Amino acid sequence: QVQFVESGGGLAQPGDSLRLSCVGSGSIRSVSRMAWYRQGPGGKRESVATWTASGATTYAVFVEGRFAISKDNAKETAYLSMNNLKPEDTANYYCCASATTYSSMVYTNYCGQGTQVTVSS
Repeated sequence: QVQFVESGGGLAQPGDSLRLSCVGSGSIRSVSRMAWYRQGPGGKRESVATWTASGATTYAVFVEGRFAISKDNAKETAYLSMNNLKPEDTANYYCCASATTYSSMVYTNYCGQGTQVTVSS
């Protein structure tokens, strides 16, 4: 069974940095895309950052220049480095990956449950 689990969230003060991890496990054969999303207190879901197997990365305007997505191909793990955190970054951050397994060559989307980030002074 394939799953992706996030970690690294917590309480931070404005201006602080956090690094989130999204670790894949199970019979993962290949990953073509990984992305971070967030859902804030109001329930709104937003795309934060995306990585593709071609090496391309994209960011939401509201995190550009502050957040960076990266991937460790050897570990099927994605990271989200968050700098200069702001109170409005408070949200549950979760990752999704498009992956194939050793039992299916069809790319399937898998998402984790998320890790809570709270930015407050």
